[in-house]
Amino acid sequence: MGLRKKGSKNPPVLSHEFILQNHADMVSCVGMFFVLGLMFEGTAEVSIVFLTLQHGVPAGGGAAPGSRTLYHYGVKDLATVFFYMLVAIIVHATIQEYVLDKIGKRMHFTKARQNKLNESGQLSVFYVVSCIWGTLILISENCLADPTLLWRAHPHNLMTFQMKFFYISQLAYWFHGFPELYFQKVKKQDIPGQLIYIGLHLFHISGAYLLYLNHLGLLLLVLHYFVELLSHLCGLFYFSDEKYQKGVSLWALVFISGRLVTLIVSIVTVGFHLAGSQTWNTTDALTGNVNVLAAKIAVLSSSCSIQVYITWTLITVRVQRWVEDSTLQASSVKKKRSTSKGKSRKRTENGMETSNRADSPPKRKEKSS
Repeated sequence: MGLRKKGSKNPPVLSHEFILQNHADMVSCVGMFFVLGLMFEGTAEVSIVFLTLQHGVPAGGGAAPGSRTLYHYGVKDLATVFFYMLVAIIVHATIQEYVLDKIGKRMHFTKARQNKLNESGQLSVFYVVSCIWGTLILISENCLADPTLLWRAHPHNLMTFQMKFFYISQLAYWFHGFPELYFQKVKKQDIPGQLIYIGLHLFHISGAYLLYLNHLGLLLLVLHYFVELLSHLCGLFYFSDEKYQKGVSLWALVFISGRLVTLIVSIVTVGFHLAGSQTWNTTDALTGNVNVLAAKIAVLSSSCSIQVYITWTLITVRVQRWVEDSTLQASSVKKKRSTSKGKSRKRTENGMETSNRADSPPKRKEKSS
């Protein structure tokens, strides 16, 4: 991991182990390259594209100083996502080095348990920050007090600074998951599952961002992250002590409830027509209006399919775990029975031997001639 203390044996420069040990330092140098670009007039304009949000327009079309700035998306957002992806890699390595690794050393975890701690610990921190941040945005934009903003937000093709920065940060975090598969030495058999997990988040976050479904996507993300946070916390408690099995079962109910709430919010929002009036035709999709039949079907089908997929995955994992536990219990019971039978046989044999010895007459000593 990055930011680790170098051992006595330093690996060759640019070797596999060298990159794994020093990737955070290397990424920090790349990030500082963009920051230092602000100091020079020739490179400042390029560096600003990476560090600050782009595609901003004054609210109401006016250019008065101090007026509020709204944003839409564009090609320059890719540069901003790239820079904050570097920031996510650095933060990831810092949490790993100064928190998770120290916990693992103090608790003397095995390699498997340390990997589980790393995954759940990193995602738990991200989910906590995202839930708090997303809830504050929903409160500031009055979405919780007025739920109708989910389908009548105006203007439909612009977003506030905090809304756009939230989505840029989300995309940057999930994109940083791809290089982390290499930095974390993920096993080859686990890579397909991780790619699906990351790809589903990127697909739905980018879909909400590109279709200007900002408020709906933000609300669904907060609900999803809250359920996932409980999932990883329950996993950590059960991982530390198996007596918390009831908490894991309780989480399954919360998980299914979260999926149902997500479906209800999606259906209600689409049913009340995204972005307002029903009279706009398909040509409005080019201007950012998603209130067209194709967009409604795509959004609703995507939301329903992903909820069904996640629920089915949960049921499959729970059934598989239940079968494994029952198999282990059955095998342990058989072992206990076999050992108890073996002990009883030994006891009976020993008892028979002692009884035979007691019933047999004592041997006479032969006189020596």
